[in-house]
Formats: sequence, structure tokens, C-alpha cells
Amino acid sequence: MDFLDAVILGLVEGLTEFLPVSSTGHLTLAENLLGLPIDDPGVTAFTAIIQFGAIVAVILYFRADIGRLIAAWWRGLFSRAARTNPDYRFAWYVIAGSIPIGVIGFLARDLIAGPLRNLWVVVAGLALWSIVMYVAERLGRQTRPEESLTLKDALIIGFVQCIALVPGVSRSGATISAGLLRNLNRVAATRLSFFLAIPALVGAGVYEGVSEASAVSASIGWPPVIVGTGVSFIVAYATIAWLLRLVARHPITVFIWYRLALAALITILLVTGVLSAT
Repeated sequence: MDFLDAVILGLVEGLTEFLPVSSTGHLTLAENLLGLPIDDPGVTAFTAIIQFGAIVAVILYFRADIGRLIAAWWRGLFSRAARTNPDYRFAWYVIAGSIPIGVIGFLARDLIAGPLRNLWVVVAGLALWSIVMYVAERLGRQTRPEESLTLKDALIIGFVQCIALVPGVSRSGATISAGLLRNLNRVAATRLSFFLAIPALVGAGVYEGVSEASAVSASIGWPPVIVGTGVSFIVAYATIAWLLRLVARHPITVFIWYRLALAALITILLVTGVLSAT
């Protein structure tokens, strides 16, 4: 991998991480087009590590909210009165909702890095989850604000987030859809999606960086990883603000046609032999 490859992949990651279009699916496609072995441990680790740049962007963008949540959570540990603060409960909901993907992601790590790194899986994920997104927008009443969030909501949305371990589904697409089906409004569902992303992607990035450090050094090298992570941070920061404005005015179904078109394009490239599935 050279620096141009790293810049391209960082750009793809930053643009797609928080959109319901599957960043992993896009990275798998881009890596294949660039001639990189997508089943190589170093490339798989690179894909996870550069997501850390997007997460730093979320932390910076929501720094005031995150600081308020941490402070409320800490005060609530020692004060019964502080536990009535909605921020204290929301902080616990984010923690609880992050547990499922941590457990399942660890247990299924070989499956995620192996058989699921396949463009046919990406095609299936893009197409099939588009149906779920459509149903979520049509059936969800979107009457509940963020303040109405419950532990049950957080756990259900957290378990649905695990489905996004399948490339093509989209982590944000999964969590926002689940939030809508729980009748949260789009802004509340999207904000929760952002906060659930922080532990999930930080954990994945740190785990891959530590466990696959030798593979990254051998097949890619750390300078391209640093460049890709930096680019993903810059682009993701701009994407966050745009997405929040978009979901306040438009349904997530606006992304369905793009998802289906991309699935069709990948299928054509696979069938014609332009791309290989792995």
C-alpha cells in the first residue's frame, strides 16, 4: 500500500462511516479495486484501524455532550440525587448498548476477518438491509425524543448493531433503523447511533492495532495507516454535521437507491470477472 492508496481509503472511510451505506463494504470494494488482498490480515487490520480517525471526529464534534455525559455518570455513581439526571441514564444506556457488539465482535472475529470479507457478502448486505431501512421508515412512528430512551431500547439497538459486522449492512444503517422501529425520531436515533459508534469502533481499532501490529508492519507499514487515519478524521468531521442536518429533514430511505445501485454495480463487476470476490 502506498500513500495514495491510504489517502483514497481514508477518504472512503471518512465519507461513509456514518452514512447508512456501509463503510466496510465500501472499503472492501475500494481495496479490491486498488489491487490489495482484502483477506490479508494487515489489510483487514488497516480497515479497522483507520476507523479510529472517524471516531476521533465524533468525539471532537460531540465533545460538549460527551463531557456532560461523563460528568453526570460520575456524579451518579456517588449521589442518589444525581441519578435522576437524564444524562446519567443516557450514559448507562450507551454502555449497555455497546456490550453486545463487544462480545459478539470478539467471538466472531475470525469469521469477520475471514469468510465475511467477500464482495458477494457486501452485495447481499447492501440489498437486504435496504429492505429493513424501508420498513423502518414506513412503520416507525418517530414520536419519541431522545429523553424517552430506555434501557430496553439501548439493548435492542445494541444487539441490532451486531448485524453490521456483516459488510454491506452498515453500522449506522442498522442502529438508525432499529431506533426508528422503536419509534424514536430520526435525530434521536442518529445521535444514539453516533454515541454507540464510539466504544464499538475504538474497541475494534485498538484490538486490531495491538493484535495485528506485526501484520500491519509486514504488509502495509504504519506511515500509510497514520495517513489514512488522518484523512478519515478530516472527512468524517464534515460528514457528521451534514448527516445530522440531512436526517432532520429527510428519511434514511434516500440512501436506498444508492445502496441498490452499488450492489448492482458490484454484481456486474463480479459476474464479468473485473473483480474477484476476495
